[in-house]
Formats: sequence, C-alpha cells, structure tokens
Amino acid sequence: MSAAGRMLAVVVIATLALPPLLDSGQLSVFVLLGLSAMVAVGLTLLMGYAGQVSIGQASFYAAGAYAAALLSTHGVPPLLALAAAPVAAAACAALVGGPLLRLRGHHLAFATIATQLILISLLGEWEWAGGSVGVAGIPLLSAGGFEFGEDIHYAYLTGTALAVILLLAHNLTTSRVGRALRALATSETAASASGVPVARYKLVVFTLAAAFAGLAGGVYAFYIGYIAPHSFPVLLSVEFLVMVVVGGLGSLWGALLGACAITLLVQLLNDLATMPGMPATAPSILSYAVYATLLVLVVLFLPRGIVSVPLRPALGRLPHRAPRASRASSEPRS
Repeated sequence: MSAAGRMLAVVVIATLALPPLLDSGQLSVFVLLGLSAMVAVGLTLLMGYAGQVSIGQASFYAAGAYAAALLSTHGVPPLLALAAAPVAAAACAALVGGPLLRLRGHHLAFATIATQLILISLLGEWEWAGGSVGVAGIPLLSAGGFEFGEDIHYAYLTGTALAVILLLAHNLTTSRVGRALRALATSETAASASGVPVARYKLVVFTLAAAFAGLAGGVYAFYIGYIAPHSFPVLLSVEFLVMVVVGGLGSLWGALLGACAITLLVQLLNDLATMPGMPATAPSILSYAVYATLLVLVVLFLPRGIVSVPLRPALGRLPHRAPRASRASSEPRS
C-alpha cells in the first residue's frame, strides 16, 4: 500500500472504530479534531507547499459557518446549505486573494489577520447576519430523511469529509499543479521564468485552502447549532497555524498529527481553566503562552515538526514532503 493509502486507511479505521468506543465528551473532542484537521490540511497546502504565510484561516472557517447557518435558517435544505459553505468561503478567498497575494512573508501574514478582524467586525454589525447576537436555531443537518442528531453521526461525517479532503490534497500534490506549487515556494522568480503562472497558482491554492476551511466551518455550525462573531477569534487562527507548524510544514501526515496534538492540548487547557480560582480569561491567556512556547521549541529543536521524530518509520514513508527550501521560504521574509 502506498503512503497515501496508509494515511487514508488510518483516517478511515479511526472513523469507523473509535466513535462507538467513546463517550459523549470524547466524541465531541473527536469531531472538533476532525474539523481542525480539515482546516490544517488546506493550510499545509498553502504554507508548506506554496510557501504563502496565512494567520487568518479562521476567517474562511467563519465564512463557511455563517453561510451554512444563514441559508439553513432561511429555508434552504440543510444539506444544500452545507454544500454552499465551501463555495462561500472559496468566493471570499477569491475576492480578497488577488490583492493579498501580491504581498509576501510577514506582510501577507499581517494582511490575513486584518482580513479576519474586518470580517468578524462586519458580521458583528450586520443585522441580517445576526449582529453581535449571532445566529441561533440552526436546524439539524439532514440527508434523505436521516437527521444528524447525535455526536456519533457527526464523528462519522467529519471523518468521511476528512478522508475526501486528504484524497484531494494528495492528488493535488502529485499533479502538475503540485509540482508548480513546490517550485514557486522555492523561488517565485525562478518558477515564473520557467513558465509557471505564479499569480494564478497562488490564488488556486489560497482558494482551495479556504474551501476546506469553509466546509469544516459549515459542519461546525450544524454541530454546535449556534454561532456568533466571538466564536471565531484570532486565537482560533493561531491554533490552526500552530497545528501545521508543530505537525510539520509540507506534510499531510504533519497536518493530521498537529491537529491531534493541538486539539488535545486545547481540551487540556480548557479543563485547567475550569479549576477553582481561575479567572474567566485564563483559557486564552494560557493558550497564547503555550502556543508561543511550542512555536519557539519547534523552530529550535524540531524545524520539520513532529513528523521528523523516530515515530516516522512506523508510519511509513511520508507522502510528498515539500522540499527543504520551501520550508525556509515559508518563513517571514524581510
């Protein structure tokens, strides 16, 4: 079996075998882990393969969630509303991607954060989007008369969606477009001189990563049943960034491992924050401190992420790592 086949097999087996063994609290973590992994795969394509730094991926997560929530609460069938979530996120990415992707390095990173702040501010002001109150009463997701009314249903749905996204990401990285992305990550000037349409390919991967995040956001909206602007803070974008850096830039395995590690860490921090005497702001303060420490440690001691530790032989050959030069090019440029 190929490396990609082993990766998909791990996701499928986990999706089929684990949910029946988990209680309600563990199932909730499983669903959130799957949603985070969906976003992390797209961000890995954007940062690890194309070398484009983004710290505002939660904006497209929010766009997908709001699209699904607003459409479903205004009479659109839930399954159709969910299908519209990645389309809405991709449309937002295509709209802002043109000017944003003219920037590079830390300038692009700051611009993506600004995009998220602008979007969340607008959603908080627009009455038709629920304003600061948000969107409540989101109906249950249903398909062919079957309603997703339990956590285990969303566990299966999320695992299936993640497997499809991984398959799409693998096919992209092994295609001509994937080779072009690795080339422009190494040197945009050299890639352009070789005939690679740099601007178009950057916009393609930016839009695709947004679509993955939008689909995850749509599932999240139906799963939670209520969303508001405060559901998508900047800290959420930081979490997605930490996932791909800690897991390993340029590796689909890294996206999965990073999503697992950070989602479980978030759950641990939330549990610590509920201890007696902890202030209400404890979760966010602890999260920023821990994420900053993790990023420093990874950059210093594991620049290729946790996929580079001795566990790798047990997983088999990693699928289609981006070349070493692309990792350097994904760092902020002066």
